[in-house]
Amino acid sequence: MAAHKPTGIGFIGAGEIAILHARAVHAIPEARLVGLWNRTPERAIERAQMFQCRRYETPDDLVKDPEIDAVFILTDLDTHLVYAKLAMEHGKHVLVEKPLAATVADVEEMKAIAERNGVVCVPGHNMIHEDSLARARALIQNGDIGKIVSCYVLYNIHHSEERASTLPGMVRHILQHNIYTMMYLVGRPTRVAAMKAVRHYDKLTKEDLAMVLVDLECGGIAHLCASFAADDLSADPWTFLVKVIGTEGTTRYTYQDWVEAKRGISHSRLYTAYQATITNEDRYFVNVCLKGGQPLSTMEDAIISQKVVEAVEKSLAENCIVPID
Repeated sequence: MAAHKPTGIGFIGAGEIAILHARAVHAIPEARLVGLWNRTPERAIERAQMFQCRRYETPDDLVKDPEIDAVFILTDLDTHLVYAKLAMEHGKHVLVEKPLAATVADVEEMKAIAERNGVVCVPGHNMIHEDSLARARALIQNGDIGKIVSCYVLYNIHHSEERASTLPGMVRHILQHNIYTMMYLVGRPTRVAAMKAVRHYDKLTKEDLAMVLVDLECGGIAHLCASFAADDLSADPWTFLVKVIGTEGTTRYTYQDWVEAKRGISHSRLYTAYQATITNEDRYFVNVCLKGGQPLSTMEDAIISQKVVEAVEKSLAENCIVPID
């Protein structure tokens, strides 16, 4: 790829998350959104007009286009591996939205395909691309806040039953973000214990609330919460809150630090940092593709994260503490 040529991006999938990634790509001078494909042609036409890009008739047409250097996989979970494999076997770098895959074996297969084809495969976990968390991580890794005592990653944003019906349950859809954020800041987990509940759905049987306690390799303990059940209406709401307490200091980050009086794509108000993390993620991905380097979110991290998700599901099913291999 010529140094002066913007990275050509293609989207496979044009749902709501594609709107946020399109805004991100348009904000990155080193990237250009070439085109998209979507399963339903009506949405594809609408989004292509919205994003001012090309529409492809098939995913094969998209990945065969020499103008496209990298593909964002923005489809449902059950097709991630299929489309990631298609793109990588055509020599394209890929960013795969979370949840990355259904099983550890699927993540390992993605990793192997990327290595075999000499391309970059990046799990799409945007939360760790928050500037405040980069500062927090530096403090933690430098030992400035001492030994890690506890880590909290808490998500409490009400989603209607209609909206939730289009998404996986909390463990697969939100908790994986919490797991990645925890690992980014305080390292690997060693075992988990989980609980879940259904608090506001009338028809759905999937959970709208999941909480997990995690033993950390560093010796501390983490508490992860993922909830669509209710907003936190208190004076200091735990809408999305990350806090790490050490023996010599504390770090804290929250969505509530930047809020706009507008409706977001998925949220009742616009949390400014949410879009910023996606823009940062996509910029980092493009720079890795252009210059080489290690993504913040690696495939090894993805394998560990998926192991934690499956351990959480086992803990819920068997009412037990589950070790992480």
